[in-house]
Amino acid sequence: MRLFLIPLLLSSVLASGACSEAQEYEAKVGLEEGAGSTTDRSVAATANDTDAEPGAVELENERVEFSHTWPAAANAIPKLAVRFESEAQTALGEAQAMAAEDQAASRGEGWEFRPHAAEKEWETVADITDWLSLSALIYSYTGGAHPNYGYDSLVWDKRADTARAPLDLFRSAAAFKTALWGRFCDALDAERAKRRGEAVDPQSDNAFNTCPEPREVTVLLGSSNTQTFHRIGILIGPYVAGPYAEGSYEFTFPVDSAVIDAVDPDYVEAFSRAPQKQARISGD
Repeated sequence: MRLFLIPLLLSSVLASGACSEAQEYEAKVGLEEGAGSTTDRSVAATANDTDAEPGAVELENERVEFSHTWPAAANAIPKLAVRFESEAQTALGEAQAMAAEDQAASRGEGWEFRPHAAEKEWETVADITDWLSLSALIYSYTGGAHPNYGYDSLVWDKRADTARAPLDLFRSAAAFKTALWGRFCDALDAERAKRRGEAVDPQSDNAFNTCPEPREVTVLLGSSNTQTFHRIGILIGPYVAGPYAEGSYEFTFPVDSAVIDAVDPDYVEAFSRAPQKQARISGD
C-alpha cells in the first residue's frame, strides 16, 4: 500500500527534481501498513464497485501540453465530476490563450518559444463512510527557467453532496492551528535544519525561516480504517517555507485529543483518535 504519496504527473516536461522528491518520499513511507501516512489504498474497492472511470481533460499540441485528471471515486459523484470538468475546461482555455500569446510574442520579438504545460492530478486520499478526501498535484511550465508545482485538496461531503475545504471541518483555522501547529512547526524547523545544514534562527523575520499559517499550506484528511479521519497531512510547495531549490515539504500527524477538540461539533463524528506516531517527512 502506498502511503500518503501524491504521484507526480508523467509529463515529458516534468522537472526531474520534483519527480525525485516524490520517488524518495514513496521509498521512505510507501511500503508499510499503518506507517502514519494518510493515503488509504483500500479505497480501490469502492471505485471498483461503480461503473465510473477516471475523469480527464487532456490536450497536446505544439504550444501546450494540458492534463487535468481525477479518480473514478470522484467521477462517480455527478456533482463532483461536473465541478472537475468545468474547472478543467476553464483552465484549458486559459492555458491555450497564454501559450498562444507567448508564441506570438516570441515570433514578433525573435526569441525561442518553449511549449507550455499545465497539469493537475487529483488522487484519492481516503474514502470513508460519509466523506471522500482528495489531494492534487498542480504542475505548470510557461517557458521560464524552471517549472513550478503546488498542491490542492478538498473533501466531498457525501451527505450534503457538496465540497468542503479540510479546514472547514474545524471550528476555525485558529482552533486548528492551536491543536497542531506546535508539532508541525517543530517538525518543519527540524527538517529545514537537516536540509540547510544549520538550525533555523527563531528570531529571523525571513519568510523562509518562519512557520507558515494554516491557510498557506495544503491540509489533507486521511484514514486507513474506511470509517473516520485519524490522520492529518500537511503539504508545502516551493517558496512557502523555503526557496525553490529546497523542494517541497510533506508531513503526516496522527489525530489526537487536541485535534478532536478543534473539530466543528457538526463534523466530530467523522474523526477518531489515532496512536501517536512521529511525523513523516519527505525526502530532500
